[in-house]
Amino acid sequence: MTSENRPPKSPARPKGGSSQPPMMQKSLLSFFKTAAPPAAPAAAATTNATNVSNGNSLTIKDSDPMRTPIKKKKTNEAASQDVPLFLDSSPLFSTDESILNSTSASSTTPTAHKRKTADFEDSSPIAYQDESRSVKKFAAAVEKLSLGTPVRKLDLFDIEPEDEEEAIGSRRSSRSARKIKYQISDDEDDDDDDTEKKGPSTPSKPQRKSRVQLDDDDDSEYEAPALAPEDDFMDIDDVELDDSLLEDDIEVPSSPARGKNKPAQSKPKPTTPSKPVVAAVFNTSNKPAPRPTLMLKDDKKRERVARFEEKNNGRYSWLLDIKDADMNPIGSPDYDPRTLYIPKTAWATFTEFERQFWEIKGQNFDSVVFFKKGKFYELYENDADIGHQKFDLKLTDRTNMRMVGVPESSFEYWAAQFIAKGYKVARVDQMETALGKAMRERDGVAAKSAPKVIRRELHSILTAGTLTDSGLLTNDMATYCMAIKEINRPGAEHLPTQFGVAFVDTSTAEFNLATFYDDMDRTKFETLITQIKPKEVVVEKGGLSIRSTRILKNSLGANTIWNHLQPEAQFWNALDTADELRIKEYFGANEAGSLASDCWPAALQSVKDNMVVMSALGGLVWYLRSLKLDTELLSFKNFHVYDPVRQASTLILDGQTLSNLEMFQNNGDGSETGTVLRLLNRCVTPFGKRLFRRWLCHPLRSSSAIGARLDAVEDLMRVPGFMELFEERCARFPDLERIVSRIHAGSCKISEFLVVLSTFRTLVDTSRLLSSYTDQFKSKKLASVLDELPDLTEHLNYFEEAFDHKVAQAEGDVIPHPGFAEDYDANNEALNNLDSQFAQLLDKAKRELKTTKIVYKDLGKEIYQLEMSNKITVPKNWKKTSSTSTISRYYTPELMALVTKLQEARETKNAIMKELKGRLYAKFDQDYKDWLKAVKIIAELDCLCSLSKSSSALGSPSCRPEFVDSERSVLELEGLRHPCVIPGIASDFIPNDTMLGGDTSNLILLTGPNMGGKSTLLRQTCVAIIMAQLGCYVPAEKCRLTPFDRIFTRIGANDNILAGQSTFMVELSETSKILSEATERSMVILDELGRGTSTFDGYAIAYSVLHELSTRIGCLGLFSTHYGTLTNEFERDPNVALKHMACQVDQANREVTFLYKLVDGVCEKSYGMNVAHMAGVPREIVDRAEEMAQEFELKQETKREEELRLTRGVKNVGLGMVMDLAYLLGRVGSPDTAAADDDEMGGDAEGNGGSSTTRVGVRHLTKEQETRVFQRIFKAMASL
Repeated sequence: MTSENRPPKSPARPKGGSSQPPMMQKSLLSFFKTAAPPAAPAAAATTNATNVSNGNSLTIKDSDPMRTPIKKKKTNEAASQDVPLFLDSSPLFSTDESILNSTSASSTTPTAHKRKTADFEDSSPIAYQDESRSVKKFAAAVEKLSLGTPVRKLDLFDIEPEDEEEAIGSRRSSRSARKIKYQISDDEDDDDDDTEKKGPSTPSKPQRKSRVQLDDDDDSEYEAPALAPEDDFMDIDDVELDDSLLEDDIEVPSSPARGKNKPAQSKPKPTTPSKPVVAAVFNTSNKPAPRPTLMLKDDKKRERVARFEEKNNGRYSWLLDIKDADMNPIGSPDYDPRTLYIPKTAWATFTEFERQFWEIKGQNFDSVVFFKKGKFYELYENDADIGHQKFDLKLTDRTNMRMVGVPESSFEYWAAQFIAKGYKVARVDQMETALGKAMRERDGVAAKSAPKVIRRELHSILTAGTLTDSGLLTNDMATYCMAIKEINRPGAEHLPTQFGVAFVDTSTAEFNLATFYDDMDRTKFETLITQIKPKEVVVEKGGLSIRSTRILKNSLGANTIWNHLQPEAQFWNALDTADELRIKEYFGANEAGSLASDCWPAALQSVKDNMVVMSALGGLVWYLRSLKLDTELLSFKNFHVYDPVRQASTLILDGQTLSNLEMFQNNGDGSETGTVLRLLNRCVTPFGKRLFRRWLCHPLRSSSAIGARLDAVEDLMRVPGFMELFEERCARFPDLERIVSRIHAGSCKISEFLVVLSTFRTLVDTSRLLSSYTDQFKSKKLASVLDELPDLTEHLNYFEEAFDHKVAQAEGDVIPHPGFAEDYDANNEALNNLDSQFAQLLDKAKRELKTTKIVYKDLGKEIYQLEMSNKITVPKNWKKTSSTSTISRYYTPELMALVTKLQEARETKNAIMKELKGRLYAKFDQDYKDWLKAVKIIAELDCLCSLSKSSSALGSPSCRPEFVDSERSVLELEGLRHPCVIPGIASDFIPNDTMLGGDTSNLILLTGPNMGGKSTLLRQTCVAIIMAQLGCYVPAEKCRLTPFDRIFTRIGANDNILAGQSTFMVELSETSKILSEATERSMVILDELGRGTSTFDGYAIAYSVLHELSTRIGCLGLFSTHYGTLTNEFERDPNVALKHMACQVDQANREVTFLYKLVDGVCEKSYGMNVAHMAGVPREIVDRAEEMAQEFELKQETKREEELRLTRGVKNVGLGMVMDLAYLLGRVGSPDTAAADDDEMGGDAEGNGGSSTTRVGVRHLTKEQETRVFQRIFKAMASL
């Protein structure tokens, strides 16, 4: 601690004087029911003070002439025995008014001297303005005491024995178990001007010091008092008796000068007799009294809070009515939560530090601002309330504002806690040190506009969807921030809607741009949201339709962050976006004679004329700019065009299918447990896991591409050693993709940079070892992937020769090798010259003083002090800095100038070293394409190995899927089981065969009992198709299929309350999408369609949909139902096969045994009564329901027999067959037949023809479809 920060020393006591001032003695002793002695020897006072300061218990001896003995009389004890002072055994407090009054009247008021506390043992004189007030306040505090606990000692300032001049004034509690160190910032005088601005004529009143004052921005430390345990008699705040009890009676100087501590004079005020203020409570029995409790801390806190609120309610009254910068109140449609209105009158009362804080907070009011101050990050006002209430941080009142703080070293921990709660975190850092500020001011940079406090700037704003720091990223999967632009057409919601979407993974600086037209149900939009699952959404106010907003809220979690931007001003249009990209030169400087967009990434150039997607990108760029992330992310030039469905090259899995099949999250708790992703994703690298998720969103469609991937998987399973070597070398790889992005941004730590270099060196060595296996591979894909790995040896050698890696790893500093950085070499030479000059100065001092016992001594920031014995006489111009009883330390004028040069040279070196790190990162970033290419190749190998491991883990039977190219779609699955079930001793899963297309029926009409396994069969069939087209083995004995273009699913019963849709409405919306978009290459899964309405309506809808799929669309699919009569209508349809899930029924016990086996035929019943019995429905209800069911079945059977009698036993060909025949006969000779044939390929998305002669809403069959219908009718007639 510097000399300015030491606590003032007490003036020397007069010889022979009392250890307490007369009035102090009388005030205290009057409470002990004693009289103040007329005089006392100095020796006695010294003895008592020594006992207290040494930590001994407060005892009173009978032989002490200073005090009347206070002890409990015991007949069997010696009169001279020391008796501890206990409240339960002594008449401690007197209610005799005469004693109190006499004490006050006889007191004198000596001069006062400032001290931290007025403890019992404090030997410094303290002046009182009104002793009777002190007596009352002390008595009122002690009135809360019960009897039974000894008075505990209150310690004095602890003086370090090593160096007297380095003593630190600190208060210590009665149980000092540990030390708490609080880092203080570099310049309290500049930053922490707690007092309000006063006019020049206002004299400054002496202020009470409540803590040891240090420079607030100083990097030094002070030791705060150790916190006492909760069961202690009093804690750190309790010992400040002068603050909590007597502060109104004491005036002390605010900052006495060192060595000139003159007592302050105060005039005594007349006192009047007062009534007794303490009730007499004595324990006259020998029983122990209850333990007393001293509640001084709460009283002090309440008083301090009252003073603080009284002082600041006026200064911060504008925080009670919050408005944005445009004066819009909360709740207004135009309210901007990012800004805060601060009136001009408030700016006039701010200190320099407050002004600096509110300039940043006023523009980021929706963020919790972590304000760097020395070695701490501090939160003020509303942010402090959040930290105190939500995270239990200690609340205090510094710098005229409520404040909580966290250490600099734990910033990432606390930032993660705030972000997890949904808060934005703004990080404000110091841009210079105290020395840097002094150098700036010395060099004349400090103009009127320059800050008078340490310069601070907003470093970044952290949100859940835009994290880039490795310490805050807790998931290997990508986290996206998405901006959405929708072109609304009021009154024309049924027309296609255009979307523009831009989203970014800030951890890898990967941008994706998408634009598409969508239907009324927002199918593509929902698919995109389900695939990406953004953590943060950016939209313009009023820009999204109600339907799109509902889809977003239904698809995303409650923790998603929504950002509503002002149209045009914040969510830019396409023209403003292009201008901002050009002006800011994110992608490089614009060359003369070329277009500004020529340097843009290729993906961005391809969509630059699309107004919608460019506007979405503008909204995203504005938001990233507000977070201080725009430059570092956009300059990476990592742009891609994203297609959510990729109709030309991949198997389309829409959002509903991804949800129904539980691809990424289960339908139970929303986690990955039991999902297809958890089953198949066995990658060992973080970037490999992210790539595999993208593969799973878009399985392949091309037979050749699927075959090449399957060949690679088969080779990896066949050739031993390759996967083991890859996993051994790559399993410990860090997230290279993210770190390369941080290196480009310059936010990477040097330790991470070293890890990246080491990892890429390991990658180069691993690639050589893996290449040795290529001769054993039959797959061309594996060999080509390994051959594409770039050679990084030259790049790595450069960085090995540039700087010392060992020093950088150990100390975190970049020490370049000689010749790498000229400015660093010049600075080192200057430092060496300074070292020589210091040595010469020391030799000169030894010669002048004619002694060799002079050495340099460093104490904190005071470096190169000349330390010597006190007996040595030094010149008068030497400045004495500190001393002890035996030695002294000095600065000579020449030495002080040299120390200043040394400090400036060191500061310059630090700046150069920081710049050197930036140079290394810039050099690394020049070849970022090579680094990223290597990362992507390793990620692809990791995904192939994952598919190989998943295929091996399926157990037996499993097979490689066989893909065929044929005109008709085919799906043949023999012995298929669900992939999540591995066969074994404990497994009893029943495999099933599924045959569709080719020479068999395209559709299966599936019946069976409830809980019979119908839904499981539907799901496992779809998952098997996805696994096959992903390039993985299938858990079946045989798998033969044609590539599918899309999978549609309508599984489960659910409603959409937020969208105002019932279960049946949701069911039909999904069915409508299937009917309009399914093709011959699609797989359609419909589970119990029509159950959400009446029996006849539901049956009619189910019949019509099944007939449409069978007749006109011609897709493959499974249609499960509980409508038994539906099977009668399609029993003659060759395109529909009737199958059911087998079971055994015990009617006597109403028990059903599910066999889970798919067999031909129709299930007689659904056995709902048996399931009701198994579910625990009361027996009488089940019996009554069964009686009613028998009556209904009897009526139905009677009706059917009557129909057979009327038709005279003619076999039923189905109503649908008759309708198809009538349709074909009606088409013969129809005038619009030719026109319909001409417009066969010109229909819209709904299938309506483009001919003017065709009636609106009529959907005619093509010639090929009509031919298939004829064939189906002939087959049905032949079977009669």
